[in-house]
Amino acid sequence: MYNRRKFIKVSSISASLTALFASAAARSVLNIQHANYPIVISTWDFGVAANKEAWKTLSKGGRALDAVEAGVKIPEADLKNHSVGRAGYPDRDGHVTLDACIMDEQGNCGAVAGMEDIAHPISVARLVMEKTPHVLLVGDGARQFALEQGFKSEKLLTPESEKAWKDWLKKAEYKPVMNSENQMPGGKYNHDTIGMLAIDAKGNICGACTTSGMAFKLRGRVGDSPIIGAGLYIDNEVGGATSTGVGEEVIRNVGSFLVVELMRQGYSPQDACKEAVRRIIKKKPEAAKKIQVGFLAINKKGQYGAYAIQKGFTFAVCDSKNQDLVIPGKSFY
Repeated sequence: MYNRRKFIKVSSISASLTALFASAAARSVLNIQHANYPIVISTWDFGVAANKEAWKTLSKGGRALDAVEAGVKIPEADLKNHSVGRAGYPDRDGHVTLDACIMDEQGNCGAVAGMEDIAHPISVARLVMEKTPHVLLVGDGARQFALEQGFKSEKLLTPESEKAWKDWLKKAEYKPVMNSENQMPGGKYNHDTIGMLAIDAKGNICGACTTSGMAFKLRGRVGDSPIIGAGLYIDNEVGGATSTGVGEEVIRNVGSFLVVELMRQGYSPQDACKEAVRRIIKKKPEAAKKIQVGFLAINKKGQYGAYAIQKGFTFAVCDSKNQDLVIPGKSFY
């Protein structure tokens, strides 16, 4: 029988739960009101121009996915940028091959790798996500898909990149130069990536990553940039992360996924990036002194941070207060 004492007890519990949920909802609203977004961050100094383009979308209340695609297309089109897009340095056989991936707030993702003759791999990656049941298309298949979607085939090996390649062939030595993306184009044969993370006015997080990969790499080599979980990872409940540097080490540690999972456990973005870097160093302490790997992360509140193995890594920030902020990332060495 449902007696009065039991009724009062149940009612009391229900009231307590209602108050608890109301309090949680109030805190949630408070957190949203104090969150730092819209905001967009990206790797390296050349991320400033990319961020400004992304901000055109974010400042109008647009979706973060549209913002990151538009943003990274800027370095993809920059003929002075030899580590991303149409002016990228070729592999050791003279082929310019491009890699990219993109991921939205719902966990949808798309990527292309080793694609030739198409100037904007990030846009092809988005169509892989939206128009196919797949995540990753590679090589000739990626190129064929791009052409079927209306992209134009064009020669990507620029005169400057071709000259650099022919100069390299004289000795054919592969010696990556760390942080070459901070140096003037030409003469320094290395690689790097633009990774971009954005939170829109609705609080949704999306990311993009695009590169031409290591200069004078072996034909067919693919790094971390188009690999979901390595070069980029987004969890809309937690945050997002992206990477830069020697992709092989990022892949071995599933770096960007690791950073996001650490943030899920309560790490700040910077501390999560630091721990991911520490694990790389722990596995290969001697090799780590000769290479560069860096991580950039943002959490659901719009708090961001970065960490790298070596000094020299920078990242760019753009929000309602700053349009061209460049911040040096912390480093181990």
